[in-house]
Amino acid sequence: MRVRDELGGLFADAEFAGAFGLRGRRGWSPGRLAMVTVLQMAENLTDRAAAHRVRFDLSWKYCLGLELEDVGFDASVLSEFRTRVVEHGLEERVLDLLLAALKGKGLVKAGGKQRTDSTHVLAAVRDLNRLELCGESVRAALEALSAAAPHWVAQAVDVRGWNRRYGRRIDESWRPASSKAKRDELVLDYGRDAVALLRAVHNPHSPLWLRELPAVQVLRRITVQNYLVTTGGDGREVVKRREADKEGLPPGRLRLASPYDLDARNGTKNALHWTGYKLHISEVCQRPRPGGGTPRPGRRARPDIPNVITHVATTDATVPDVKLVEPVHRALADRGLLPAEHYLDSGYASAELLAGARAAFGITLVAPLLAGTSRQDRENAGYQREAFTIDWDAEQATCPQGATSRFWSPARQHGREGIAVRFDEADCGPCPVRAACTDATRQGRQLTLRPRDLQELINTNHAAQQDADWQTTYALRAGVEGTIRQATAVTGNRRARYRGLAKTHLEHVYSAVALNLIRLDAWWNNQPLDHTRTSHLARLDLTLTA
Repeated sequence: MRVRDELGGLFADAEFAGAFGLRGRRGWSPGRLAMVTVLQMAENLTDRAAAHRVRFDLSWKYCLGLELEDVGFDASVLSEFRTRVVEHGLEERVLDLLLAALKGKGLVKAGGKQRTDSTHVLAAVRDLNRLELCGESVRAALEALSAAAPHWVAQAVDVRGWNRRYGRRIDESWRPASSKAKRDELVLDYGRDAVALLRAVHNPHSPLWLRELPAVQVLRRITVQNYLVTTGGDGREVVKRREADKEGLPPGRLRLASPYDLDARNGTKNALHWTGYKLHISEVCQRPRPGGGTPRPGRRARPDIPNVITHVATTDATVPDVKLVEPVHRALADRGLLPAEHYLDSGYASAELLAGARAAFGITLVAPLLAGTSRQDRENAGYQREAFTIDWDAEQATCPQGATSRFWSPARQHGREGIAVRFDEADCGPCPVRAACTDATRQGRQLTLRPRDLQELINTNHAAQQDADWQTTYALRAGVEGTIRQATAVTGNRRARYRGLAKTHLEHVYSAVALNLIRLDAWWNNQPLDHTRTSHLARLDLTLTA
């Protein structure tokens, strides 16, 4: 109700006109359906529960501008609305409209500070190992074929025999054999069945349209992904399983993880493994204003403007965080909300990224650069690269003991331009501190430098990271962890509601709008959300101390 009073009708029907035709039966207002979806995310409701609230909740009716006697709509309308929005690429329209309204009221603006971080999202499908994936993909194709062409299936396969193996879901109808030999034989049986079924579908006498069934296309991809068809020593055809260390597997970004969600991928981050997606959240961040009054115990003073979410991105689980920085900046530039300082996690940072953001968008990225990979950097001991003096004009390096390098040559490592610098063995061999400098036994110490501008940026950043003031400033980034926690606890973003990358992104965008409305409501009421929890044990300790 407060959102309605402060911002009015946020989402006009005209903004979604491209997704709805002019002919046919009359539909419900798409602008209102957008707001219903936002409220649904704010309270983490199902479609049926959201439709029920529209019908009976007076505060929802007030927000939507409905008459008291309005009977609402059927719950299936929400699913149809989401499908239309995704098909016409309007997923981010609601966030654009909200930010435009806030920008007009001065509640969000360009410049200032923003922060970005990512979290994992579990796909709305079961986790399957390779054995289960191969069997379930055959079962899914058989189900689709049996529904679409039952008479063809009856002629093409042994229905009774195949029903014993594929009559129920693979992951819930059996337990895999404890013997590795039996499991290996079972996965080969799945492979032989998959090849036989695909050949039957592609038989010249089979209807051509069978090949176009989505489940059949998925079976073909998963079969190619996991099996090879070769010729044995006796000249007969052999179906064998692909081994990662021999035949190789497709890269993770292309490898299907489920026959039911073709966009979900297997991801790994900080020893965490999951199947699904990544959610990247960018938000305004600022410190509470000085002199903002005496806050309630356990709370901070309210900032001048609310910390609203300005951008969300959804990727599959294999996309590195660093790949999202430039797209985020482009999206913020399109919205007129580019920050002056952008706080990032160390997983995003690289020297090229810091230099590129400054050159392309005028943004200062605040993020710790990762340390080098040398033994000295890993152990934080001995003579690290920063201990050497570099004379760029003379193309020479000087070690802490006063020796100068003899070799300076451009190099390319891991696809990046660099400079290889090496000291002569005659200087390093008799050096009394050789053990602290290099483990090499046949040559002197070698350094790998980046181009001059990048190397100087790296050195400056590494030096700044040791400063207490820089660390205090960078602590502002930690607040995004609370935003991620709010997103997962309030809107349930840890688990995807829908299948597919497009609809999962729609969920994340509408959830971001819902979180913004919750934050705006708290800000308008001078009730900041960032209160500190106090455990029962801590309270007991305070009582005993007093």
